[in-house]
Formats: sequence, structure tokens, C-alpha cells
Amino acid sequence: MSDARRQHVLDAARAVFFELGLEGTSIREIAQRAGYTPGAIYSYFASKEEVYAALLGESLERLNAAVQEALAPTPHPDDRHDARRQLQLAAQAFFSFYADNPRDLDLGFYLFQGMQPRGLTSELDEQLNRRLRDALAPVQEALQALGMTDTEALAEVTALFAHAVGLLVLSHTGRIRMFRQKSSELFSAYLRQLDERAQGRSA
Repeated sequence: MSDARRQHVLDAARAVFFELGLEGTSIREIAQRAGYTPGAIYSYFASKEEVYAALLGESLERLNAAVQEALAPTPHPDDRHDARRQLQLAAQAFFSFYADNPRDLDLGFYLFQGMQPRGLTSELDEQLNRRLRDALAPVQEALQALGMTDTEALAEVTALFAHAVGLLVLSHTGRIRMFRQKSSELFSAYLRQLDERAQGRSA
């Protein structure tokens, strides 16, 4: 499938997924929106799950590109100053990507269909999860450079991920207004606390 036709199919599929959810979407509906026959879609995608995985995969590639772009001045932590800078830049780039692209958060967490992922194979799940972990790897690398063990750094990355997603969901749904807070400020405060913990660990 040419790049243009493939993108046209994915654009149509994105609209259908957000309207009908993963379970409510069919290849026939995607084909109808794209102006193709179902057979034309099946020639390139074996199932709607593969179409969904392609969409999510593209989203994760853009996420990783945003993180790497933020890290361009200091791609690897050579000393404590660089490590602290990488920690801040990588974590902030991760948060900002989803803050600026709420539909990508919906796509990544199936929020249009409820909170439970459905339908993807374990192989597709692992491929996509690997790319998500790649986007967070610079944070873990920086924490390890600051003296944390692999186990400690992984625990901190997991907590950062949970904190970021929670704030993003509160922000995108408007629920954060009940607390009269801003998600960006709360995330910045969390990063400062994480930096302090890392500094204390390396002291």
C-alpha cells in the first residue's frame, strides 16, 4: 500500500475508533470511511487490531521523537549535571507530548472504550509496550547515572509514569479544576521532588 493510501486508511480508522471504540469498529466500517473495499484493507492489515496497532505505533514513534528531540543537546548523561538535565528534559517531554496531544493519550490507554485494553495480541502488546518503555528509558538511565540501582530507578520511573498519566487524565477531563490546580505545575513539582530524591541517593 502506498504511503498516501496507507495514511488515508489510518486517518479513517482513527476517526472510527474514536467514534465507535475498538470493539465497535469493523474493517468494513473503516473501508467505508476510507472509500475502499474491505478486501483492499485486508490486503494490508489482517485485522482491525492490526490497524489499531499501526495507529498506536505511529503515536509512540512521535512520542519517542519528541523525547529524543528534547534530549538533543545532551543525549547521554556523562556527569551528574548532565544526568539531572536529562532527567528533567526527558520527563517533561513525555508529559508535554500527551498534554499537547490528548487524543494520543486516549489512543494509548483505550480511554474511548473504558479503562481495559481489549483485543490486541500479546505480540502486538509487547511491541507497543516496548516503544512506550523506550520513551521512558532516558529517565531511568538518568536516575541510574545519579546513583540509583536498577530496581530503584525502575520503581521511580513507574511512579513517574503513573503520576503523569493521572494528572493528564484529570487535566483532559477537566476534573482537575475541582482542586483549582494546574497539571503542568503539579508535574513540575513532582519532578523537583524526584530530582531531590535522586540527589539524596547520590550523596
